Amino acid sequence: MIANIVKPGNNTYGVLAYLFDKGRANEHTDQHIVASWDDFIPDPDPWDSPGHKQRLGQLTQALDLRVKQAGNKAPEGHVWHCSIRAAPQDRILTDAEWATIARRVLHATGIAPDGDPDGCRWVAVRHAEDHIHIVATKVRGDLRPPRNWNDYHRAMNELRAVEEDFGLTQVPHGPEAAAGTSAVKRSTRAEEEKARRQGHDKTARERLRHAVRTALSHAKDLDEFFNLLADAGLQVETRTLPSGDLGGYKVALSHAGTPIWFSGSSLATDLSLPQIRQRLAATEAQPTATSSARPHRPSPWHVATAAAERIPHHLTRADDQAVQAHLTVLGEVLYALPAHAPLRLQAELQRAAAAFEHAAHTRARADHQHARALRGALKAMRYQPADHTGLAMLLDAAILVVLAVQRHSALHHHDRQVAAARQTLTHLQAAYSQIAPASLAELARHSPSDNTVHRYARTLHEVLPRHAEQILTENAWPALTATLAAAEAAGHNPATVLQQAAQRRPLDDAKSVSEVLVWRVQRLGDRHVSSSQRWDALDRTPRVSSNARTTAATPSTSTPLPARVHRSR
Repeated sequence: MIANIVKPGNNTYGVLAYLFDKGRANEHTDQHIVASWDDFIPDPDPWDSPGHKQRLGQLTQALDLRVKQAGNKAPEGHVWHCSIRAAPQDRILTDAEWATIARRVLHATGIAPDGDPDGCRWVAVRHAEDHIHIVATKVRGDLRPPRNWNDYHRAMNELRAVEEDFGLTQVPHGPEAAAGTSAVKRSTRAEEEKARRQGHDKTARERLRHAVRTALSHAKDLDEFFNLLADAGLQVETRTLPSGDLGGYKVALSHAGTPIWFSGSSLATDLSLPQIRQRLAATEAQPTATSSARPHRPSPWHVATAAAERIPHHLTRADDQAVQAHLTVLGEVLYALPAHAPLRLQAELQRAAAAFEHAAHTRARADHQHARALRGALKAMRYQPADHTGLAMLLDAAILVVLAVQRHSALHHHDRQVAAARQTLTHLQAAYSQIAPASLAELARHSPSDNTVHRYARTLHEVLPRHAEQILTENAWPALTATLAAAEAAGHNPATVLQQAAQRRPLDDAKSVSEVLVWRVQRLGDRHVSSSQRWDALDRTPRVSSNARTTAATPSTSTPLPARVHRSR
């Protein structure tokens, strides 16, 4: 069960009129009171029944009695409004059961404690099978306000017990379940019903949010961001302040009817214009072409992989603002990947990005400067298309990050984020499993001579004695030998690069240790080695110190026609 507590202000009659009305889409049926502070209070009955408005006014006067008695001592915003909704798969609860649930929540929140004759006046209204609304006025019988601090969390804790006691679905809970704390703005019921009528599986708000996030992941500045939105087939308008500065933007789907506009902040709090400006500004410059001074400059895909691999460390060591910055930019990476991936992977990657949006949210405001390197690499990736190996490498790193996010969220009992991370992993692993085998097979075609393979096996036993036998029997071992040979040809010491690769990620829980090492050695081998560091690996086998061995052994479709961008004041 989920509770949603809102603060509508001082208009008790307005809230009750909505609850007993037919609803925006005639969704309210059989509206009636299931419980109240006074079991003899008359029910106003549905909106079209004779005398409805008169009875509704009488109910309002009864609820507001103590508010009027308190006079200027009554709290500002005296109406307390809480909706409680059962999970879609739950059985239909009776009125008596809903009445019990309402009383338990009112007791837990301090609005109307059991046995307290001075508790606040309230009514519980049911106008659908799956939920009720509780309306209370926040003045007690002694004309003092109730002690209802932290009421949302107290209500949710009580609903956990209700789920167990009534045999209902155990709904995951987390910080983003609280009203107003999620970065993502939820679609309204009317929007969902409209989408179903039009044959869409997602609402206009959801489709627009996906398009805006995708454009943001590719854009290097605001002008390009707006142009990418138009290229995606959206209608775009910007608002200019009297000073001439850009003040905001809004988007709508292109269709024949009247457009329904959404501002960026109405899609998600982090898609407001100020937030987008901050993210675009926090981008570390990356080269777009090979420099003659540095002929071995790493690929932006390798730079992005290296930056992503450091995120699990930030989850446990950095402050909340830095953590949110890194999770935000990883979300941008996931939204950008479909454009770089083969067609067969794009649906899985789009689902992964949408799921991670819910897994990555924390309460902290992001300090985007902490994630400059990864965002800079992301922007540079557009100038260097990925081969299958680069994409598989980055997916492997993303899976590592999401696993860390899942553990981090579980540690803090953020059940919704755990579930979203698990869903993200399902889609990322499905995409990885489709692209990695072909990349590994292509690498294995360049496996070195038997003598070199035997030499690498001996090196493996020296550097990673705990994992050597497992690696030698895995399918990716030939690909690892080819990767080691390429690194060695570039001037790297195979023992050193193996040791460094092992230390970058714990290997004990790896599904395939050799695959993990392939991607690490690939990236490390891309680093430039000066001529003074080169050595002839064929003439001698590298010696590994006992200290190094100990350390390494325990490593911790078609595109719609673009719309014009209108600028207005």
